[in-house]
Amino acid sequence: MTSKEAQKLADDAGLDLIKIAPTANPPVCKIADYGKFRYEQARRDKDAKKKQKTTEVKEIRLSPNIDTNDLNTKMNAARKFISKGDKVKITLRFRGREMAHMANSKHILDDFAEGLSDVAVVEKAPKVEGKSMTMFLTEKR
Repeated sequence: MTSKEAQKLADDAGLDLIKIAPTANPPVCKIADYGKFRYEQARRDKDAKKKQKTTEVKEIRLSPNIDTNDLNTKMNAARKFISKGDKVKITLRFRGREMAHMANSKHILDDFAEGLSDVAVVEKAPKVEGKSMTMFLTEKR
């Protein structure tokens, strides 16, 4: 029906004419109380926001000369983050003379990923960025 007819129907009922889908062709309208409509829409948006799951990126920093027990401790921390649904960024930082042996230290990140292979999968492979080497792990689906 035309917008004038719809507006007349809404006025007769003592309600408002609300555009539901203004971009549609022809536009979709609804006859209802505008205040009540806005309130219900705000409630729906609030409920949708509550149910939304946000993933954080947790960072774990390692050094090239890390001991196995320290590595296991860091792995357990990463396992806890991954089980909560977060992504984990593992950063292997190099300082001073360690920069010359970057290629030899890649095995630390590989061991880390292998140790968590039961719960995590490598999202981004180890990559050198400046003075550090980074890798991202996410939860296995």
